[in-house]
Amino acid sequence: MQLDHIVVAGARLDDAVAHIEAALGVSMQTGGHHVRYGTHNALMGLADGIYLEAIAIDPDATPQSLPRWFGLDAFSGAPRLISWAARVPDLPAAISQYTVAGDSIDMQRGDLRWRMAVRADGQLPLAAAFPSLLQWQVSPIPPETLPASGCALRRLKVHTPIELSSIPEVSAKASIQVLSAPALKLEAVFDTPHGERVLT
Repeated sequence: MQLDHIVVAGARLDDAVAHIEAALGVSMQTGGHHVRYGTHNALMGLADGIYLEAIAIDPDATPQSLPRWFGLDAFSGAPRLISWAARVPDLPAAISQYTVAGDSIDMQRGDLRWRMAVRADGQLPLAAAFPSLLQWQVSPIPPETLPASGCALRRLKVHTPIELSSIPEVSAKASIQVLSAPALKLEAVFDTPHGERVLT
């Protein structure tokens, strides 16, 4: 598994984008729409082959008959870092090893194609202590093609009450720390053009 991206959600996409831009001092770029789940996003390319995503329910999307991914149907409150995603070379094989990840779903956004492990109830695996798994079906992959932002993820801290042995090792140039805590919290530390910044 290799770290692919980290995800900030908001009640509205503008809220999630503003939260990221205020924290890092760098602008995001427009993403697109996920028709299957009625969501839309914005993106920021980071160093070392990863990226940052802002996501929210798309108010103009067709009403959904299935639970939205990333637990967005139950999302409330201030924008925050809610998930981390890891890419794998063989998603069905990874799911067979880590059944908590969910089921393989074929996804597309514009010309992008990928498979994503999504739980039937739309909730994040192990409440986001476990990374969301995906397999890109395009080349080059988005983390390699997004414009550079001048930001680099240096540390990702996953605070969780889940048994730490349940969390797989994920490869990344950034330091990924899984820490025992009473409640889940994700915290990302970046090098930015404005110095070190923290995103939660």
